[in-house]
Amino acid sequence: MSKEFVDVLVIGAGPSGCVSSSYLKKNNVNVKVVEKTKFPRLVVGESLIPRVMDHFDEAGLFPALDKMGFEKKLGARFLRGDEVCIFDFSNKFGEGWDWTWQVPRADFDNTLAQEVINKGIDLEFETEVIDIKFDGTDSITTVKNKDGETKEIHAKFVIDSSGYGRVLPRLLDLEKPSKLSPHSAIFSHVNDINREPGEEGTLISFDIIETEVWLWVIPFSNGNTSIGIVGPTDYIDQLSENGDPAEALRKAISLSDYYVKRFGDVEFLFDPRHLKDYSCSVKSLFGDGFALTGNASEFLDPVFSSGMAFATESGMLAAKLALRQLNGETIDWQKEYTDYILYGVDVFTTYVKEWYTGNLQELFFHQPENPDVKKKICAVLAGYVWNKDNPFVKKHDTVIKNLANLIKLEKQEQQNQQ
Repeated sequence: MSKEFVDVLVIGAGPSGCVSSSYLKKNNVNVKVVEKTKFPRLVVGESLIPRVMDHFDEAGLFPALDKMGFEKKLGARFLRGDEVCIFDFSNKFGEGWDWTWQVPRADFDNTLAQEVINKGIDLEFETEVIDIKFDGTDSITTVKNKDGETKEIHAKFVIDSSGYGRVLPRLLDLEKPSKLSPHSAIFSHVNDINREPGEEGTLISFDIIETEVWLWVIPFSNGNTSIGIVGPTDYIDQLSENGDPAEALRKAISLSDYYVKRFGDVEFLFDPRHLKDYSCSVKSLFGDGFALTGNASEFLDPVFSSGMAFATESGMLAAKLALRQLNGETIDWQKEYTDYILYGVDVFTTYVKEWYTGNLQELFFHQPENPDVKKKICAVLAGYVWNKDNPFVKKHDTVIKNLANLIKLEKQEQQNQQ
C-alpha cells in the first residue's frame, strides 16, 4: 500500500474544508484534501449569511467567488399571512459585512474547490476515508479511490470537514442526538418563469405556513429558484400518503397563498430531495490530532441559514489553531475551540428554539417595529453571534422570551379593553 506524508489532512472539499486548506496553504503548510464525491454535486444550504464573507476573504477565496456573479443577498423577508418583516443587513447592530450571496451550491462549491486546486493544494475527488488510527497527534488515514485502490495518508493533524458524511464522528463513535426536536425538509429547484422583476423577484423569503412549518424561496442569478418546505418530521411525512417527495412539495406550495401562483404549476428541475431529522451533534469537537468542523460537528436548522457560517467559522479557527500547534505551541482546544464555537451554537440554538415556540415570530411581526431591537436581532441573523456587546447575543437565553411575553401581555390588555 502506498503512503503519503503531509502536515494536515482535510477531509471534505465543501466550504469548511476549502477555507481550512486555503488558510493553511497561505501559511506554507503542506496540506492535502480528500473528498468522497465528484464535483459539481447537489447539496442544500443555498442561503448564506454575512459572517461567511469574513472567512472567504481571509482565506483568499473571495475574488474567485465574486467573479461568478451570484445573486446578492442584502437581507431576508419573513411572511406570515398578510404580515411582513424584512431585515436589511446594512441596518444591524455592530460592525460586519452588509451583504452575502444566495447560491446554487453545486456551482458555488465547485468554484471553491477549483480555486483551492488553483492555489496548488492537492485535492483528490472520489476518495473515501475508510479507516483512521491515531498515535498521539499523529495519524494514519486509509483512503480508497473510485477504482478501489487504497493508500495511507500520514498526517500531523486532521481537520474533518466532511459535512453530513460525518467521517470521524462515525469512525470514532462521537455522534450524539441533537438538542433540537426532529424536523425534516423537502426541496428542489425550478426554472422561475413567473419571477417578477426587481427586488420581489430576487428577495429571499420565508413564508410561515404554521408556527413550525415554513416555505423557503431562494432565487438565484441564473434564473432558477430553490424552493423547500420545513417542519416537524411528522408533518412533513403526512404531506404525501405515498411518501412521494414531489407530491409533498407540491402540496406544500399549494398551502402558500403568497407563492402558489408563482410556483404552483412550475416543473421541478430534479426530483425533490427529502432531508429527514437533519439536526445532529457530537460528544466532542476535537481530540488528540483532530478537530471537527461544520456539519461534521453540529448542524442546527436551516431557518436562519447558520449552517455555512458555522462551517466556515469552525474551519478557519481549526486551521489557525492547527497551524499554531504545528509551530510548537500548546493549544487549549477546549477553551480556544470548543467553548468558542459552542457559544455561537448556543446563541443560534436559542433563536431556532424560540422561532419554533413562536416567541421570536412575535418579535418579528410586532407593530410598531422597535428599530433598536430589530437592529440587534439583525446582527444575530447576519451571523455575528460572538459579539457580546449585543445584548441579544449576551442575554440570548432570556431576552427573546421576556420581550415576547411583554408583547403578549400588551395584546391581552388591549383585548380586555375592547
